[in-house]
Amino acid sequence: MYSTISQFLTGLSRLLAMLGGALLLAITALVVLSVSGRALIWAGLGPIPGDFELVEAATALAVFCFLPWCQMERGHVSVDIFADQLGTRANTVLAVLFDLAMTAAAGFILWRLWAGMQDKMQYNETTFILQFPVWWGYAVCVPVGAVFVIVCAWTVVRSLVEGRTGGQAAELR
Repeated sequence: MYSTISQFLTGLSRLLAMLGGALLLAITALVVLSVSGRALIWAGLGPIPGDFELVEAATALAVFCFLPWCQMERGHVSVDIFADQLGTRANTVLAVLFDLAMTAAAGFILWRLWAGMQDKMQYNETTFILQFPVWWGYAVCVPVGAVFVIVCAWTVVRSLVEGRTGGQAAELR
């Protein structure tokens, strides 16, 4: 059961990270085309209308797509100055505490993201140029934020298992 969940969440996190990378490539292409269009106004071209609105929404989604993978791979910033001097049990306790803190932060972010989406829906706020509802940008981030919370909760379990098995949880995969 442990290995199945671990493999599923690792694969899902990797897939989301690749989606985030693809979004960043698309954003880059959009900006290049828009700036090139501005530079070539004399040739009858022009900027892409609402390019900054699309960049804003896609960048937010890309960032959310990277968070589960970063957590799964223990890529978030940590200060390990004294960790090497501590014993295995102390490092396990620290890992669990840090994973719990990240789970709480992810839950808070998801809660506020949901509340923000509800607010944008209630007031029918739209973007200036393209006039698409602002809540759409929130709505695509909510499920990815939920995956982030689940991955964070899983890393708490992973740290506990690694503490019990002496860091051998990778072999359970």
